[in-house]
Amino acid sequence: MHEMSIAMAVVCQVEEAARTHGAAGVETVTLQVGELAGVVPDALRFSFALACEGTVLSGAELVTDQVAGRARCTSCAREWETGLPPRLGCPRCADSRTELLSGRELQIATVRWAEDPQRTRALEEL
Repeated sequence: MHEMSIAMAVVCQVEEAARTHGAAGVETVTLQVGELAGVVPDALRFSFALACEGTVLSGAELVTDQVAGRARCTSCAREWETGLPPRLGCPRCADSRTELLSGRELQIATVRWAEDPQRTRALEEL
């Protein structure tokens, strides 16, 4: 299951960013996942929860934004959604010389840092 290695890589990158920013924790990590990237979102969420245990990301939520696969014909310039299984031949001219525009993404889009727990406690006591 390569989702676990993806989840571990995401956790490592976010942990490094948390250290750089002095973040006390992480609330949410949003990933852009292309529909052609070969990633099963449910398996990735499960793996992410396991990979977060014992880290600054413990308890963080993983949000996945699916990016549709899109292609363009290099002959007639028609663009279309590839779907799954991917349709890579041009629906207009049937040419197979196409360029994949999107759908292979797998990247961290946003990270929402948790508030500093000590600062939050101090504000509640006021």
